Amino acid sequence: MCVVCGCSDNSPAHARHVQTHAGEAGVVQVNPGNGDLHFGAGAARVSVPGMSQARAIKLETDILGANNRVAQQNRAHFEAHGVTALNLVSSPGSGKTTLLCATIEALKKHAPGLRVAVIEGDQQTSFDADRIRATGAPAIQVNTGKGCHLDAPMVSEAFAQLHSHDHHSHDHHHGHHDDGHSLLFIENVGNLVCPAVWDLGEAAKVAILSVTEGEDKPLKYPDMFAASQLMVLNKIDLLPHVKFDVARCIALARRVNPTIEILQLSATTGEGMDAWLHWLDHAMGAHHHHHDEPVSEEAALRQRVQQLEAELAQAQAALTTGSAA
Repeated sequence: MCVVCGCSDNSPAHARHVQTHAGEAGVVQVNPGNGDLHFGAGAARVSVPGMSQARAIKLETDILGANNRVAQQNRAHFEAHGVTALNLVSSPGSGKTTLLCATIEALKKHAPGLRVAVIEGDQQTSFDADRIRATGAPAIQVNTGKGCHLDAPMVSEAFAQLHSHDHHSHDHHHGHHDDGHSLLFIENVGNLVCPAVWDLGEAAKVAILSVTEGEDKPLKYPDMFAASQLMVLNKIDLLPHVKFDVARCIALARRVNPTIEILQLSATTGEGMDAWLHWLDHAMGAHHHHHDEPVSEEAALRQRVQQLEAELAQAQAALTTGSAA
């Protein structure tokens, strides 16, 4: 069974294991009904040519272990300096950079004096970092070459570069200071697969999904939505022009992650931005001030908000259906 969403079943009636990979059975699962293949059915949940499942697990454990040690150092460093770090993950074209630019501009009015900085991840170019710098906020571009994700050592190096390359005025710092709180956005490489398993030392992962991508992404890439605390449903201004079932998308996201929070917004029109800014307030407050709050009370409030969001989405879908009829 899928360890994330439980979307499949390994019983003999459902599928059969047929391939031996270097003498090891169970690497590929085949659906006898239609011939569909599942290469993530082995113990390692990944198939690598010429590599056993045990070796794949050993390598992943070693690599992620080394990364996680640096991630813990990053987390402690951020905490010591009052930095709330958020790891923004999505597929390419979801509107992450546009959302960041709009957020930085909105925060200038919403939270004057709040120090905001950005670490940008891409394979090549500094296009996104240039867009962030144009807002006045400091940014460091991290190009990963063939790499498909940021890792904790990259973030550590980039954060150090933010400290030494902050050429902006002292009224708009990058956040590497002890006197007050600051916000660090880490825009990961556009990819709904690998970034899910790489801890960067962030306070939370935020998954950005645009309505142009299709509402089934949470089930297609469950690891990402299971690892995220918040899903931002972006580009809702385009809903009248695309076929996208908001209620179904929310239901699928909560199937893989029952506690995921969900916001709907348009970074272009500004609709929903107030709720996003409020969520950022809460993230910074929860990270730095609210450790002594009763967890059960906060969880109950979040659950109630999620229920109201789902009911609102269902009502909107019903209205849309009724209007079309």
